[in-house]
Amino acid sequence: MKIKKTYEEINQKIKKGKAVVVTAEEMPKIVSTEGVKKAFQKVDVVTTGTFGTMCSSGAFFNIPHAKPKIKISKLWFNEVEAYAGLAAMDSYLGAAQVQENNPLNLVFPGEFNYGGGHVLEDLIAGKEITVKAQAYGTNCYPSKEHFWKLKLNDFNQAILYNPRNAYQNYNCAVNLSKKIIYTYMGILKPEMANATYSSAGQLSPLFNDPYYWTIGTGTKIFLGGAVGAVTWQGTQHDPKAKRDKNGIPLGGAGTMAVMGDMKKMKAEFIRGASLVGYGTSLMVGIGVPIPILNEDLAFFTGLSDQDLSCPVVDYSYDYPQAVNKKLAQVSYADLKSGQIKVKGKIIPTSPLSSYPMAKKISLSLKKWVENGFTLGEPQINFSTVTLKRENELSK
Repeated sequence: MKIKKTYEEINQKIKKGKAVVVTAEEMPKIVSTEGVKKAFQKVDVVTTGTFGTMCSSGAFFNIPHAKPKIKISKLWFNEVEAYAGLAAMDSYLGAAQVQENNPLNLVFPGEFNYGGGHVLEDLIAGKEITVKAQAYGTNCYPSKEHFWKLKLNDFNQAILYNPRNAYQNYNCAVNLSKKIIYTYMGILKPEMANATYSSAGQLSPLFNDPYYWTIGTGTKIFLGGAVGAVTWQGTQHDPKAKRDKNGIPLGGAGTMAVMGDMKKMKAEFIRGASLVGYGTSLMVGIGVPIPILNEDLAFFTGLSDQDLSCPVVDYSYDYPQAVNKKLAQVSYADLKSGQIKVKGKIIPTSPLSSYPMAKKISLSLKKWVENGFTLGEPQINFSTVTLKRENELSK
């Protein structure tokens, strides 16, 4: 018979200050020295973290009414267009939207100096922005245009809502062509002269719960320095992706949609990003506490960068032409070492995500839990996958 813990038991220990909390960087050592069974018995919560560009991000805003009132049909924040096809004063600003009159890639490669992600960072940092609205006018909303200067606290609501964040795994990008290319994975030099990747590896949330047993609608998380929540599976969520012998996805796989109150966030963990030749984005800090409910979760959280891998993909032809091909499968330990070997060639690597920031997030979340941050039990589970075999560790 399997031994399990419950959310109620773990939350009671948290409330009493008796829960044992470690980060996903600390857990592999505990598992390797004490074994999975003892690690399960000893540890109650493992905290995770990741910080990187997450283009599918943005925020809902409710703007204070103008006098006379206005039903907004066109809207700009610091000359970055937002979507106003909601109620009169509601809008959504996407992180990847570029400022008006930006030359884009007309002079290639474009710099993309300012966009929606930068607006979000500016607001969280306490800066004042300009808000310009246009409308067609109605009897109940007669104004046809209005102009505001607003800070974050001037909005009635500012809700960060990101439809796809914290990819479970992702590609390592290289360039097989003979010319430099500009991508969302950064600048890639010709003939595999460099490789880029974007994951915190062993600290990444969905690596630590690969079957989404504890991550679903209602899971409480660290989001941008404040308390947030998982609302649904993220767009492009693919729980049926190929997995290795340990059950860890070999490629993209899972994602999650998240939300939180921008007014409580910190600009340190929400940063606008400019990707030369590609566009604008947002760097997002996310941390998820993983309750160690069973020995399987102790096993998964005990895996290290050496046990996790991602595919190496050509971004000069294969990726843009949707050719499903990988050049190699490399471990995160090798990626973080600064070089990988592909087709006999030693290639220098560089991350687009920040491991030091991911570590800081996991440590911050650890302190939260130690100080009484209880865990939210998911009300809707994302997993459509069950283990094909009984994990021997759980017997």
